[in-house]
Parts: sequence; structure tokens; C-alpha cells
Amino acid sequence: MLNIKTIVCNQFQENCYIVSDETKEAVVIDCGALFQSEQRALLEYVKQEQLTLKHLIATHGHVDHHFGDALLWQEYQLKVEVPAADEPLMAKLNEQSMLFCGEALHTPMPLVGKYLQFTDVITFGSHLLTLIPTPGHTPGSVFFYCEEEGVVFTGDTLFKMSIGRTDFELGSFDDIMESLQRVKITLPKETVVYPGHGPQTTISEECRSNPYLR
Repeated sequence: MLNIKTIVCNQFQENCYIVSDETKEAVVIDCGALFQSEQRALLEYVKQEQLTLKHLIATHGHVDHHFGDALLWQEYQLKVEVPAADEPLMAKLNEQSMLFCGEALHTPMPLVGKYLQFTDVITFGSHLLTLIPTPGHTPGSVFFYCEEEGVVFTGDTLFKMSIGRTDFELGSFDDIMESLQRVKITLPKETVVYPGHGPQTTISEECRSNPYLR
């Protein structure tokens, strides 16, 4: 069984997830921990639960999902793993910070540890996460899906009653709509959705109520 800890981070209210199981191995998804209180909450949770962090993974290459990458490198020597198609965005994290926040990054980002392919599988403990390509918000946007537990981490592609913006650099409304229709017919309706911002939901609820999935 998965234990999923959510830490709401930075001025964009981004959801950072710490996902672990009974083995105490864990992955961190979308580490946007920017402020000291958020960073402290993350470190204290890992210590309290006696977790061994195996991976730092990101659903896409926008800076609000990466503010905490340097922290996890400093504390645990973890380098972020990012979908390969978002490599151009990862090269511009400092520019993104200036654009969205009006200031440079507080700490230089470590190098990316791995650029993920859609065929890659993220393993930790007795569980695995598969990648579902969902381009549109960014070219490399992915879902991380745990079929065994019926949960999916959707980044900024799918939110409760909404979807991610496509007016940022390299975004595409046509692509995100195609991605959502593909997800709609492939993921089980009971799948629990953990988005990059906002509250959790289910595929069933979004198919019923989200105007972009009808």
C-alpha cells in the first residue's frame, strides 16, 4: 500500500508528493519546495518516517515544480529525472524564475540526473510507476501511474475540474486535448488523481464534470 504525503509549496501552491510503501523506500514527485517552512516539512517527514529516497522525478519542466531540486541534491544526492522532451525548458529554469517570480533562483540547480523516455519505469520498494505521455502543457508532460494502487500523478495536465495552461512556451492546446481524450479512454474510471495543483479527484469525476473531458 502506498503512503502519499502532500506538501503544498511556493507561491504557486504546487503539490509536492512524497510516495512511499511498507519497505520505507520512497520517491519524491515534483519537488517545488522553495520556502524554508516547506523544505523543513519535507526533511522532517522523511526523517520521521525513516524513508530512503530512491528517486526525484518530475512530471514536466516548469520551475515551480523544481524549486526544491537543489535541496534534495544537497541532502540526499538525488538528481531530478525529467521527461526528455522538456530538456529545453530545464535549460531555462533561471529564466523561468525571473519571468514568473521576478527574481533569480535562490540556489543553482544541480544537473539533471536522467532524461526519461516514455518506456522508462520508476521502481521503489515493492511498487513501480509507469509513464503516460500527456504533451500539451509542455512537450514532455507525463503522468506517473501506479496501476497496482489505482493512483496517478498528473502534474499540470489535469486538475480537478480544469486542465493546465497551454499559453506558455512550447505549450499546445491541441496536444493537451488529444492527451486528455487518450487518458479518458485508457485509465480506469476509479483511478485517483493527484494533480500538480489543487485537490485530488478521480478520473470518473473528471469525465463527468470537467468540461475538457466531456
